[in-house]
Amino acid sequence: MLLKQSAHRAAFGIVKARTRLNLQLSRRNLATALHPENGPRSTAANKIWTLEEIGAIYDRPLLDLVFDAALVHRQSQDAHSIQLCTLLNIKSGGCSEDCSYCSQSSRYKTDSPVTKLMSVEDVLLKAREAKENGSTRFCMGSAWRDMNGRKANLKRICEMVTEIKGMGMEVCTTLGMLNEEQARDLKSAGLTAYNHNIDTSKEFYPSVITTRSFEERLDTIGNVKKAGIKVCTGGILGLGEKREDRISFLHTLSSLRPESLPINALVPIEGTPLFSRKEKPLPVHEVVRTIATARILLPKTIIRLAAGRINMPETDQAMCFMAGANAVFTGERMLTTACSGWDEDKAMLERWGLRGMRSFENDSHVMDENSPVDSKQLGSSTVGTTAKA
Repeated sequence: MLLKQSAHRAAFGIVKARTRLNLQLSRRNLATALHPENGPRSTAANKIWTLEEIGAIYDRPLLDLVFDAALVHRQSQDAHSIQLCTLLNIKSGGCSEDCSYCSQSSRYKTDSPVTKLMSVEDVLLKAREAKENGSTRFCMGSAWRDMNGRKANLKRICEMVTEIKGMGMEVCTTLGMLNEEQARDLKSAGLTAYNHNIDTSKEFYPSVITTRSFEERLDTIGNVKKAGIKVCTGGILGLGEKREDRISFLHTLSSLRPESLPINALVPIEGTPLFSRKEKPLPVHEVVRTIATARILLPKTIIRLAAGRINMPETDQAMCFMAGANAVFTGERMLTTACSGWDEDKAMLERWGLRGMRSFENDSHVMDENSPVDSKQLGSSTVGTTAKA
C-alpha cells in the first residue's frame, strides 16, 4: 500500500514538473513571438507598439491569441480577481453632443429622461448599496459636453467623491471634457480615476461624432494625467468599424497606457442613428479578439466588460475572462442600458472559480505621469493590411 502511494506521489511530481516546464516554454515562445528580432523580453508594459506589431498579434489564430493573453494576464495580475464596479447616472439626458450611439443626446428622439444633477445624499445611498453588494469601485456619469460654467455642480460632485472615498471605495467619474483646474479639483477631492473614452479609431471617429474632436478627447486625458488621476479610457465595438479601425484604436490605447480600459459592445437604442446596427450584431469572437490583444499590449491595465455584457451568454463572458478581462459593471443599471445584477454576477464568478477584487487591489499599476499625451502623434497612422476572414 505504502509502495503504491509513493509511486503515485512520484508520478504526480513528474506531471507537475512537466507542467511547469511546458508553462515556462509557452511563456518563452510567447515572448519570442512578440519580439522575434530580440528573443524573449521581460514585459510588454513599457514597450512602444507599432501598428504592424499590433496587427500581427490581433490576427493570430483566436485560441492561440487567447492562450497567449491568458499567460500575460497570469504573469502580470491575479487572473482570478474580477473588479466589481457600479455605475450611476447622476445627471441624465439633454446633452448637446451628437454621439450617434447615445440616447442622451438632445438631438435625437429617445426615451432617455432628462434630469437635474442628483443630490449628494441620494448618491451616497446608491454608493452604500453598491458597497453592501460587493462593488469596490463606484462610477458616476453625467450627460454634459464639458464642465465649463458648472462650478456649483463640480463642487457638489467633489463632495460626492470625498464621501464615497471615505467609505473605502474607489471612485470614478465621467463628466465630459475637463480643463487642468477642474481635474485638479477632482484630484483634491480624492478621485481615483476619470473616464473619458476615445470610442474608436481616430480614422473612424468622425463617422460617429462631429461635435467633439478626437484631439479634444486626448486633451482631456492629458489634463487628467497631469492632475495625477488614473486614466480610464476605452471604446465601443460594433459601430460599423473595420478590422483596421480596431487595430488603430488599440494602438492609441497602448500609447495612453490607461489604468483601466472599458470595452463596450454597441447596444443599439431606438431613436439614435446607430439603431440600424441592431440587424448587424457584433460577433462575440471580435470582442474576445480585441480583449486578448489589449491584454497583451497592456499587461497591468484593468480591462472592463461594459455595455452589452448582459446580452452575452455566460460561456462567452468566461471566454472574455480567459482572454484577459478582469472587471465588470454590475448592479441595477448602467448609464442608458441594462446591467446584470449583483447576485447574478457573484453567482457566476463563484461558478467559474473567480472572486471580487478588493478596493485599491490594483494600485500596483504604474501610471506614467511624466509622458504627456501628444494628440498629433496618437492614432494618426493607417493600417495597410487586409482583413482576415
